[in-house]
Amino acid sequence: MVRNPLTPEEWARGERLGALLREARGARSMTAVAAAAGISAETLRKIETGRAPTPAFFTIVALAAALGLSTDTLAAAAAAPQEPEQTRLSA
Repeated sequence: MVRNPLTPEEWARGERLGALLREARGARSMTAVAAAAGISAETLRKIETGRAPTPAFFTIVALAAALGLSTDTLAAAAAAPQEPEQTRLSA
């Protein structure tokens, strides 16, 4: 099965997710968090660095539980930043 290349938006989403996970992990070791989530430290490293920008759903759920985050928090953080609405000037 051939996988389509990721778009720049998908890569950016992966980077935002990775940044949130690193921040939530704080001083805890990558190995400890990965073990708590039931994944390998290598998988967590790839997600945190954005090299695995589209992790499996159950991987994200396990990480959220291990880090004390809600999946809604992860989804919101990984979502594309909202563009500010442009105000229209009336003449």
